[in-house]
Amino acid sequence: MSEIVEEAPTYPMARGKCPFDPPPELDRLQAEEPLSRTKLWDGSTPWLVTRYDHTRQVLADPRISSDPRNDGFPFSTQAQSQNRGQFNAFIVRDDPEHAAQRRLVTADFMIKRVEAMRPRIQKITDDLIDDILAGPKPVDLVEALALPLPSLVICELLGVPYDDRALFHRLGKTLLRRENTAEQSQAANKELRDYLRDLVNRKNEGPADDLLSRLIVEQLRTDQMSIEDVVDMALLLLIAGHETTANMIALGTVALLEHPEQLDALRDTDDPKVVANAVEELLRYLTIVHNGRRRVALDDLEVGGQLIRKGEGVIVATEIANRDEEAFPDPDKLDIHRAARHHVAFGYGVHQCLGQPLARVELQVVYSTLYRRIPTLALAVPVDELPFKHDMSIYGVHALPVTW
Repeated sequence: MSEIVEEAPTYPMARGKCPFDPPPELDRLQAEEPLSRTKLWDGSTPWLVTRYDHTRQVLADPRISSDPRNDGFPFSTQAQSQNRGQFNAFIVRDDPEHAAQRRLVTADFMIKRVEAMRPRIQKITDDLIDDILAGPKPVDLVEALALPLPSLVICELLGVPYDDRALFHRLGKTLLRRENTAEQSQAANKELRDYLRDLVNRKNEGPADDLLSRLIVEQLRTDQMSIEDVVDMALLLLIAGHETTANMIALGTVALLEHPEQLDALRDTDDPKVVANAVEELLRYLTIVHNGRRRVALDDLEVGGQLIRKGEGVIVATEIANRDEEAFPDPDKLDIHRAARHHVAFGYGVHQCLGQPLARVELQVVYSTLYRRIPTLALAVPVDELPFKHDMSIYGVHALPVTW
């Protein structure tokens, strides 16, 4: 075993020539060693899960923990390891603590509530496209549409002033950067927490009709949550609520422009079911969380005939699980008519993404509007000149120059 561990490939791996495909090494491991060891920055060798069925098994098992306070947790970076315990939102907690915190905001992201927001999301999208068409070209689609749309929506939902977007965009990018020092992460975390703490204090003096105000009135004032608990929740929802969708809008546009037959089929349809299906396929095909879902075993368990022992780290590579041919035939093909709703781009089990209904509606609105209103949309530079986010935990493009 020591020899095998010594030869374990380093994670994360480099992508190949196609910017949409997972690293070729993950493809090889899925075929030859679907449950294998991988080596991290600190020399530790957690298990790497690459098969679709194993992914669902592991993410649904209560013996697998998301809590980085547990020994053996496979941290992404030295900065994350040194800063453990500074962030305490439900995403890094296990049940029952996870479930109790998550229930406080579940209603705000339920399908019925999000569907009621669709006209507002459509209005924001149309207004942003109006501005694009009225302005010069080429234009950076990230700054003109992909980033402002989910930022506006999550700001309105939470009650965060959109005028402060430059601050949380900057700090969010810093917190998601892979190569941060511990000091850089600590400084960004402190600045964002100070901003959100001040916002919570101001809302406590005069609550409004928004999610943060409700938490303040129902939880903070009744001593069910501390102010730091509210700040943790706000930080999680604010960053996750705009970064992921922004990257999917931009990267999905690149993928469609590089697959014109799929773009034509999406542009020409007026069937909401086809649009919704296209969103699911793009989520599967791209799987922008490309740093693995990090876990640690709380007890011994067996996966695919392999024993994972208590205290051993586990990384679930959902980006390659969504390319498993046993779950998705011809998985490397982008096919917007594929039945792809069972993908694991949002994770699986109790920790699957809280905001997925909102993300789906935002993507459905954008993908059904942008290419119809700008039918000649095209990349302004070759695809291999785009600045892909190899340096970030969430994959996408730093900028997307387009013309029409």
